[in-house]
Amino acid sequence: MNPRHKAVNALCGLLRRHPVVAIVGARQVGKSTLARLVARVYPGPTTTFDLENDEDLARLADPILALKKLKGLVILDEVQHRPDLFSSLRVLADRPGAPARFLVLGSASPTLLRQSSETLAGRIAYYQLSGFLLDEVGLSRLDRLWHRGGFPRSFLARTDADSMEWRRVFIRTFLERDIPQFGIRVAASTMRRFWNMLAHYHGQIWNASEFARSFGVADTTIRHYLDILTSALVVRQLLPWHANIGKRQVKSPKVYVADSGLLHGLLNLPRPADLEGHPKVGASWEGFVIEQLIAQLGAEPDECHFWATHSGAELDLLIVRGALRRGFEIKRTSAPALTPSLRSALSDLNLASLDVIHAGERTFELHEHIRAVSISRLLDDIKPLR
Repeated sequence: MNPRHKAVNALCGLLRRHPVVAIVGARQVGKSTLARLVARVYPGPTTTFDLENDEDLARLADPILALKKLKGLVILDEVQHRPDLFSSLRVLADRPGAPARFLVLGSASPTLLRQSSETLAGRIAYYQLSGFLLDEVGLSRLDRLWHRGGFPRSFLARTDADSMEWRRVFIRTFLERDIPQFGIRVAASTMRRFWNMLAHYHGQIWNASEFARSFGVADTTIRHYLDILTSALVVRQLLPWHANIGKRQVKSPKVYVADSGLLHGLLNLPRPADLEGHPKVGASWEGFVIEQLIAQLGAEPDECHFWATHSGAELDLLIVRGALRRGFEIKRTSAPALTPSLRSALSDLNLASLDVIHAGERTFELHEHIRAVSISRLLDDIKPLR
């Protein structure tokens, strides 16, 4: 497997520029492994504290005393168990000469992100780690990546059955152990039903009222559940874009289960053949390609949108950086065609380019400023944002 050279290089760059760098990501996504890879190439000594280890916790009983003498790279793993450390890191980060840089790892949660950003404002940079991506596993494993998702243990499992078993255990553990830590005091069975319902809404416009009626709670409560799962990086909300045009436009976000393997686990689709015959196969493909596009482009979450009008024109992914607007439509077909919706998106949104990502083998022009890009050419034909 590719040892995540891009991620290692990005983190080393962040550590040169910031006294504290945080790797955030869903549980089991490979944060600790990535930190070890960074430690191999980072100059100077490395000291690691695992905050799920009682011995390491004892060493940090007085964090200033334990950390102030260290030099080089200091790794604090599972830092969400000791959020009080952030105040100590603020003191250490402000020392002249910066004798140590701190790499903190934590499963993404609203509490972790809020406390770290408030305490270490101006001192901390974040690196969001996803599961394996297409440029890491190679195009020959594209179908496996789509079917199993990017979580390392799911992707690398010996068989499809082993992969599905791992995902089922992950989902159960996430609901029973992690969700309570995120501040949601509801039964795991209720949250399982909510996440299952989200899976069936994958790729659709969010409708809080419909969810609220199903669960017998207020719209605001349901919205809170959705925001918690989004903060935990297991759900992606794609926000709507509003153009200054004379058309009624959709104003609610689209929702996706962020990892395609987790989606298939929630939908109980253990084999590729089960997925191929399921009504959500197109939506699953759409969400998978969106994740690959966002990673390939290097787009930030607040740069990613979708666009839709009540008259039927829509665009699956709109990337906005400054004055630049790039549009993407995803079609699980080998013969994409130019449609009135594509023409409308190109003109109404004033796009610099519009790419239709399809399942065929060739990249070709559909129209001026509109390309059909093969998924097999995505890494070559889709250039990162500048």
